[in-house]
Amino acid sequence: MQKFYNREEQLAKLRALSENTATTQGRLSVVVGRRRVGKTRLLNEAFAGLNGQYLYLFISRKSESALVAEFKALITERFGAKFFQPQSLREIFEYLFDYAKQTPLTLVVDEFQDIEKVNNSLFSDLQNLWDSYKNQSQIHFVCCGSLYNLMTKIFKGQKQPLLNRDDYFFKIQPLTPHYIRQVMEDHGCYSAENLLVWWCLSGGIPKYLEWLNHAGDDVFAALISESSPLMKEGTHRLVEDFGSEHRAFFDVLGAISVGHTTRARIETYLDTGIGPVLEKLESDFDIIRKMRPITSKETSRDVRYEIIDPFLNFWFHFIYANRSAVEMENYDYLRRVVERDFQTFSGKELETLFEAILIDSKQFNRIGGYWDSKGENEIDIIAIDDLDKRILIAEVKRQAKKFNPNQLQRKAEHLLTKLNLKGYQVDQRCFSLDNLTEVMNEFVKKPA
Repeated sequence: MQKFYNREEQLAKLRALSENTATTQGRLSVVVGRRRVGKTRLLNEAFAGLNGQYLYLFISRKSESALVAEFKALITERFGAKFFQPQSLREIFEYLFDYAKQTPLTLVVDEFQDIEKVNNSLFSDLQNLWDSYKNQSQIHFVCCGSLYNLMTKIFKGQKQPLLNRDDYFFKIQPLTPHYIRQVMEDHGCYSAENLLVWWCLSGGIPKYLEWLNHAGDDVFAALISESSPLMKEGTHRLVEDFGSEHRAFFDVLGAISVGHTTRARIETYLDTGIGPVLEKLESDFDIIRKMRPITSKETSRDVRYEIIDPFLNFWFHFIYANRSAVEMENYDYLRRVVERDFQTFSGKELETLFEAILIDSKQFNRIGGYWDSKGENEIDIIAIDDLDKRILIAEVKRQAKKFNPNQLQRKAEHLLTKLNLKGYQVDQRCFSLDNLTEVMNEFVKKPA
């Protein structure tokens, strides 16, 4: 996937900030996005061919002395600093900020949140250095990270040293369904069914879209095989973030992926308490989210948990759940399991696909689902536009012929009594693979 999709505005802004360093004071940009979402490529595209210097530093989880030695060698080679003998990361950054007094510099520090693992006091050091050098240095300082909540805490937390030191905050999102469709159309493989498969297997992550583009017509045969990167992707992507607690996190995600979506059901399934794990998965790692009926308050305990990323949901549902077969390299068995169960599994993800389409349209200010305390009167999607006073109530089916409009009417009447919204236009719909393309064409983001 050589073409660059849906990053034009961010690309232009980042490039402009670096190109203008010689005529402005220092600028600090924060770039956040989950792993594989394309942050590094975005930065390379933005900063390639700059008139000034461009330096990329990656914070791997080494000792501080090992990182100092690595960065010293890089700086010596890049800037000719032959007599530079730093003893700490603070000295590394001070040298670079000072260097930028004379020469425009774009400095990217990737996996910035992992500084906490190396030397937590460095955040305070950086605050002092930035405050001292910002107005004197021709520098665009880019702090890049893969954990949104932790990066937000570093720069927005009330007691954090770097509070509000950022000038620009860029959140790099996965590609929306409209852009996934564009990728598929560019490669001649778009259909509603294929879009659902690509959504389940990528969640809009560019790296995974590249895999799918090279998989050929039989996607599952290509991706469920010994040579496929998909097989170990969940492990590679998450183990480093989770650290020594990864097994507990994986077990909880595995439970959610196979339908145990409440805390009580997860704890029964795993036969253990999981409160702290749920909290970290939501607040630190941004991997799961709480789902409440759209009529409920934020304090309601009627909570279901959902894995945000469709790819991870697929990986835990099929790959992690069948890890014995993976260890035995019985890929034929795995493919047969996927072929047997994918239609049922993808039915739920079809709901998230339509929800993503509605969210991206920017036509609604509230979007969610509904279920009552008895688990009855469940409605897949409710989208509310309080400005123009309209409510969209939608049932999601793979096939439109399975839609029962009378049943939805009864559920809708029950819901509307709970919402108690007067004077709203109500639209009851069936969303399915049969009308997916038409719905996408209808709910296109309108120009600002």
